[in-house]
Amino acid sequence: MPSKTLQIPTADGQADAFAVFPDDGERHPGVLLHMDAFGPRPVLHEMAQQLASHGYYVLVPNLFYRHGPAPVVELPAHIGGDNRQALFAQLMPLIKAHTADRALRDADAYLTFLTAQPEVSAGPVAAIGYCMGAVVAMRTAAAHPDRVAAVAGFHPGNLVTDAPDSPHRLVPELTAQVHLGLAENDMRSEAISELNQALDAAGVGYTCEIYPGTVHGYTMSDTDAYNPSALQHHWDRLLPLLDRTLGNS
Repeated sequence: MPSKTLQIPTADGQADAFAVFPDDGERHPGVLLHMDAFGPRPVLHEMAQQLASHGYYVLVPNLFYRHGPAPVVELPAHIGGDNRQALFAQLMPLIKAHTADRALRDADAYLTFLTAQPEVSAGPVAAIGYCMGAVVAMRTAAAHPDRVAAVAGFHPGNLVTDAPDSPHRLVPELTAQVHLGLAENDMRSEAISELNQALDAAGVGYTCEIYPGTVHGYTMSDTDAYNPSALQHHWDRLLPLLDRTLGNS
């Protein structure tokens, strides 16, 4: 799969990114892949390659670009044990600085850039994300219902909060089909019920399931949280969703 390193113009500067896409000279549906808190790194490149092999142009921006190019903090080859706590001490200020306002400003820039690429076919795109990226994907789809036909979030961050702009309060704006793959420790049962009730009330086509035997981060093979069977389950849910919504079957 060809891969490009890119710079995306945004309202606040230039976001570094990479894209992976089929090497067949054809145009393919676009997928905006939002990173987890650890940022763009080899495991996300591998996942983008896997997705691109099914006929998609996959764009992966560095959501923390305001703090520097990826990797914004030095990452070990494997994340777990003692280094995880130290990493989060470095990352939490970046996560907190990535406000909903910033996410929405960036979403417009990322979608505009993605759909302008010569390798991307006309029509709607998908927004997918992992950890904090799942929250960004939901905000993106709610803000751009005419451009995003599918949303998928895996081991998501806080989708239900007390804030007026909590992601679960935005679902009436969605036109996209949604899949949420929760780890067993991601959300309280009350929060899951509140999220499902909001999706039902809005008439959104969705699936929301807890992946058995998982902890937060289960898709990421460079972490202690990795669960190979859950990663495959994620592909088994994600690929049919994209095929249905982006017309790539």
